[in-house]
Amino acid sequence: MAVRACGLIIFRRLQSAPPSKVTDSIEYLLLQTSYGTHHWTPPKGHVDPGEDDLQTAFRETQEEAGLQASQLTLIEGYKKELHYPVRGKPKTVIYWLAEVKDCNTAIKLSEEHQAFQWLKLEDACKFAEYEDMQATLKEVHQFLCSKE
Repeated sequence: MAVRACGLIIFRRLQSAPPSKVTDSIEYLLLQTSYGTHHWTPPKGHVDPGEDDLQTAFRETQEEAGLQASQLTLIEGYKKELHYPVRGKPKTVIYWLAEVKDCNTAIKLSEEHQAFQWLKLEDACKFAEYEDMQATLKEVHQFLCSKE
């Protein structure tokens, strides 16, 4: 059976951008793992028994980035499922999209991560070395731009 994990792709909008450049004001939160290859990823983790997928995504975001559900706005209409092997076993990761209500909200990392960055799309794609995550970030950005 596939390992199942859930998480949130978190973004913020910077207030300083001119209204015509709303899409340029979007930054994505990526966390750098403190284990393995120190890859960069949105907050995510394994589903605990009795938990539904979205509860897992919010719990993991709180544990890994210190963001409470009340500090986030879940964006309706976006959900992405990624499938890839990890150490030869299939893994499914489900992401939702959430915006921090206050772009100055502090990020508090757990021991699982050693760094975080808020990154514009182009840089976020450079940091996220996995092609499916790069494609997902671009898809999220298109989705957000189409809602403007």
